[in-house]
Amino acid sequence: MMDSIKKALLTGIGLAAMSKEKIEEWAKNFAQEAKMAEEEGKKFVDDILKQADEAKKNAEEQVSRFTKNALEKMGLTTKSEYEELKRRLEELEKKMKEGQ
Repeated sequence: MMDSIKKALLTGIGLAAMSKEKIEEWAKNFAQEAKMAEEEGKKFVDDILKQADEAKKNAEEQVSRFTKNALEKMGLTTKSEYEELKRRLEELEKKMKEGQ
């Protein structure tokens, strides 16, 4: 039951966008209002913070994948691809100067 409530709340409140302090404050208030025992309340807060961290990481990964896919579809290079090409060009220029 509590897992279902947690999942619904995490989705409903946009947990990935909240700061750690706000999440902790919200979770503590929820635990108090639900009249949880102190240990149960601490565990609830820790679980919520852990899930928030995971949600943030997942959101960052999804944004990164989306951005990379969009760049590929538009025919644009990523920063790492650009840096690799720049490095290779500098090596070629250096070799050309040494050969002259």
